[in-house]
Amino acid sequence: MNVMSVLNQVMKQAQGGQGQGGGMDVNKMVNSLGSQLKGGQGSGSGIDVKSLLGGGALGMMLGSKRGRKMGGKALKYGALAGVGVLAWKAYQNYQTNGQNPAQPAAAQQGQPLEQLQGQAQEQRGLEILQAMIMAARADGHIDANERALLTQEIEKLGPDDELHAWIQRQFDAPLDASALARNADSPQASREIYIVSAVMIDEQNPMERAWLDQLASALQLDPSLARELEQQIQNATTG
Repeated sequence: MNVMSVLNQVMKQAQGGQGQGGGMDVNKMVNSLGSQLKGGQGSGSGIDVKSLLGGGALGMMLGSKRGRKMGGKALKYGALAGVGVLAWKAYQNYQTNGQNPAQPAAAQQGQPLEQLQGQAQEQRGLEILQAMIMAARADGHIDANERALLTQEIEKLGPDDELHAWIQRQFDAPLDASALARNADSPQASREIYIVSAVMIDEQNPMERAWLDQLASALQLDPSLARELEQQIQNATTG
């Protein structure tokens, strides 16, 4: 399956690289819309995430959520592009703080997504895509029409037949945090699964926040490590 080709395109969408008219820089766009973003929370006008991301598969998963106006929070989706590095940095900070000295040695942690090659990278890519799809479904918003539109956007990414069938199965599969956690091939994979899930959800939505907490439990993440992972997302979008 050509999973990394598809995943890389989705991550580019997260950075705004697939916008219409030659692409756009999400950070630059949000900064230029500063006053609108601030005013959107009070007026209800907001900025649609799908507009910020220029549509595409990621924009469909995020921006089509009914009534969601994320404003400046759209910045956090850019963190998808460095998910492996962010997850590893969170782990290092967690270790430095001495919060769990019983963790396995670094050699047993697994490598960040960006350092993997071949079949190992493809497998991790599947884990990441599965986590993203489940998080997008956590509030139950993807109806038949939205799924059809999302399928069209996914087709544009050029998945091979096997990957396309796999993606469709993910939309039909039960939302099962334990099953997702069992697919993690290493502690690093678990951290990356949590980060992409935290990026995808709206923390203000109780259903989505409950999904993230359920996932943290299934992945057996120490609460302080989960907090550090979420902090890395915040750092990546404000730093």
